[in-house]
Amino acid sequence: MKVVCQNRKAYRDYEIEETYEAGMVLAGTEVKSLREGRADLKDGYVVIRDGEAYLLNCHIAPYRHGNIMNHEPMRTRKLLFHKKEIQRLAGKVIQKGYTLVPLRIYFKGPHAKVEVGLARGRRLFEKREKIREREARRQIERAMKA
Repeated sequence: MKVVCQNRKAYRDYEIEETYEAGMVLAGTEVKSLREGRADLKDGYVVIRDGEAYLLNCHIAPYRHGNIMNHEPMRTRKLLFHKKEIQRLAGKVIQKGYTLVPLRIYFKGPHAKVEVGLARGRRLFEKREKIREREARRQIERAMKA
């Protein structure tokens, strides 16, 4: 399994409760660009419209050796979920505070997959608290080594 890109910002800004794997509908030059590792999930999010899931604001750079038929970098991409998964996710996203965030893009065999997390946004004080806990854990580990 080759990881193309990860959304590290998502783990800081959101509390990830569940993760789901979905396929992506891609153009040929998008797949070639992904194999080169030229993608960015930083501002991406997932929307469910008309019973289908779409990945928005995910940047896949144009293929370097592509011609005039190259793809649009910020286009909306359809995600391939099972129908029941989409219904379950749509029900949870309607609840207050939940959103769908892409966590990473990777290749599983010849197929490009995206890992989507059902997330609840963190407030600023929760982020600070998480940082304090991490720093305290590091200090304890340093003391144990010494």
